[in-house]
Amino acid sequence: MSVSDAHVSEKLQWIQDELQSLKESGLYTRIRTLSSSQGAWLVVDGKKALNFCSNNYLGLANHPRLVRAASEAIQKYGVGPAAVRTIAGTMELHVELEKRLAAFKKVAAAISFQSGFNANLGTIPALVGKEDAIFSDELNHASIIDGCRLSGARIIRYAHCDPSDLERALKEHRSGFTRALVVTDGVFSMDGDVAPLDAIYEVTRHYDAILMVDDAHGEGVLGHGGRGIVDHFHLHGKVDIEIGTMSKAFGVVGGLVAGNPVVIEWLRQRGRPFLFSSAMTVPDTAACLAALDVLEESTELVDKLWANTRYFKDEMRRLGFDIGKSITPITPVMLGEAPLAQQFSRELFENGVFATAIGFPTVPRGKARIRVMISAAHERDDLDYGLEAFARVGRSTGVIA
Repeated sequence: MSVSDAHVSEKLQWIQDELQSLKESGLYTRIRTLSSSQGAWLVVDGKKALNFCSNNYLGLANHPRLVRAASEAIQKYGVGPAAVRTIAGTMELHVELEKRLAAFKKVAAAISFQSGFNANLGTIPALVGKEDAIFSDELNHASIIDGCRLSGARIIRYAHCDPSDLERALKEHRSGFTRALVVTDGVFSMDGDVAPLDAIYEVTRHYDAILMVDDAHGEGVLGHGGRGIVDHFHLHGKVDIEIGTMSKAFGVVGGLVAGNPVVIEWLRQRGRPFLFSSAMTVPDTAACLAALDVLEESTELVDKLWANTRYFKDEMRRLGFDIGKSITPITPVMLGEAPLAQQFSRELFENGVFATAIGFPTVPRGKARIRVMISAAHERDDLDYGLEAFARVGRSTGVIA
């Protein structure tokens, strides 16, 4: 029975009304179902389609080494951890992963969480509270926003990727609070631009502020061999906290916090998802270790990712599409209004390309788009197929001439 057929009580009628409003405004998200492993091509709602949606930057989600590592770990350790980390859920695999992550990120210590979202929710409230202030980029990810709200600290937003406005905010407000946390995404997931972390560091070091960067879309993408934004800007030892995820370039799932060992030890004592939610599963942890093996052995996948990115973006610009200010593999195809983005996505799917429309509240009103995620799993023929589909749909919808 569909929601529209269900009996809705008076006290819940407002939800039905809101859902109908979303559908009428073109903002209702229709969730498609996959019946294949991740890769350059997927089976989506029973149809084979080119995958331009996944965060599988390096094609590791179905990599044989990761699959084998997960399977072997299950045979040895079972599946679930059956406990939180502080009681009986810390496996030797968790300890090994955290040591390896710290070495990969070139920091003294790291801690793993169940997801990147949980890493932000656990870290921010452990560092600041009601007597403190958070200086947050206005376009930070929802997990950062929610972590800030949970902390109870005063949230002071600064203009997107604007170190001068950050300095203005710190100069105006810093003295009124016990502690200060400056937090920014590294790569912004909707626009694909990169935070000027070097300039942000130069500002924060003059105001006794903790500096935290969420590198979810930077790991496996930026820096030498995918070591992330801190490596990209050569800021090792200067950024206090790096938040990350292993659900994107690593191809698995899980979150991480890397940086100052005092902070990491404090999170083992006060990071609420670490304390109150079961640990990362055994196969996930083993697969993440295998992903590290692949990344440390060669830069081949990272290099291919960037070669694919340059080719696709150059061709999209040549076709006349507006792809915003992205300088990363995230490629937003700017369309403006949500109904057009929804139509564009549907027509792409009819042409064998799976690329989802993104609108409000994920992005501001009037800035709806198709977000294309380029991967090292794509071959040149795949990209050409996608470009031809974009050209056809672009012309049929009047987006390009």
